[in-house]
Amino acid sequence: MAKVLVRYTDYFAQTIQRMREDGLLLVTLGADGKPNVMTIGWGTIGSIWSRPVFIVLVRPSRHTYSRLEEARDFTVNVPPRELSAAVSHCGTVSGRDHNKFQEMQLTPMPSREVRPPVIKECLVHYECRTLHRNDLEPDALVQAVREEFYSSGDFHRVYFGEIVSAYADEDAGPRLNATPAGGTKPAQ
Repeated sequence: MAKVLVRYTDYFAQTIQRMREDGLLLVTLGADGKPNVMTIGWGTIGSIWSRPVFIVLVRPSRHTYSRLEEARDFTVNVPPRELSAAVSHCGTVSGRDHNKFQEMQLTPMPSREVRPPVIKECLVHYECRTLHRNDLEPDALVQAVREEFYSSGDFHRVYFGEIVSAYADEDAGPRLNATPAGGTKPAQ
């Protein structure tokens, strides 16, 4: 399937919906040249500093964190619903101990503008270069959020990635809007 350039906002709603349903796949490349893939369930697309950005959150305990610190670019890939098992796997095992690309038969494909690859089987791809990063301030979070998501104290680092390229499969729209396996279309 041919990958065509798109505006970074073209698949905003579908990207956020897929992130909320199963997750998206964040790919990094360490200094060792090996790609790593991690599932993300939190993030957003927007415009900051007059630039298109994809904001992602990564905990310091994650293998991906050290790779983002080594090489500041990353890709975010929107998987089709058929890859939900792969997305789940990539969110439950660490790249320190597993080659998730090989285990889940995901194909790294060269990116157009950044070093980390995209995932061929995914429908939409965002290539990003980190503009800014900062750590969450525990005291600035409301207590309910601290208690629910940070009881272990492993607070996220927030990465603001400038989207330098966005592209998708030619038939990404219909495939992203298809009815999930359960038979009902998710609420929009």
